[in-house]
Amino acid sequence: MRPVTVALLLLLAAVHAGLWLGDAGLPQVMKLQAQLEAQRQRNTSQLRANERLVAEVEDLRQGLEMVEERARADLGMIKPDEMLVQYAPRR
Repeated sequence: MRPVTVALLLLLAAVHAGLWLGDAGLPQVMKLQAQLEAQRQRNTSQLRANERLVAEVEDLRQGLEMVEERARADLGMIKPDEMLVQYAPRR
């Protein structure tokens, strides 16, 4: 009976070693958890960026002030009754 017990214990140890240290073992689980946390942080930052973009789109839809500001800053547009004066510093 003693050799059977030893064989079963060795088999049990081998199975546990495979579970804890194998491909789906504890080190792999910890690595995947770290990757998951990093992805969650990236998702959070992307959600914040998306919220800012949604707010900007809503501003553009609701009011013309934002559109006018963007046209003036990005495109250099002026109103019909305004005069554009450009100043070039000396070199």
